[in-house]
Amino acid sequence: MKVITGNRLLDGEVVWLGENGSWVELLSQARVLEGSDELAAALEVARQSLADRVMVDVYEIDVTVEDGRVVPVRLREIIRAAGPTVLPHLGKQARTATA
Repeated sequence: MKVITGNRLLDGEVVWLGENGSWVELLSQARVLEGSDELAAALEVARQSLADRVMVDVYEIDVTVEDGRVVPVRLREIIRAAGPTVLPHLGKQARTATA
């Protein structure tokens, strides 16, 4: 399983490709991709966002589903999903669990 991630050019926020080609701020709202055709189509949407100067540095990441939650496989992506590690009162980790 994979999701597409990148940074929004306007504010640098880490975002993920959601349903209908929208970019979402929470990993839990990301569109989970299975299969090469689905991944290829999603990457095309992401590349168009690059061309439109909405996004920078878009790429696919591996994820798993644990207890119904989408979880990145690599530590780097776990950190990106949570926010800055040195300021826990800022970033995505500071949001409520229901967000």
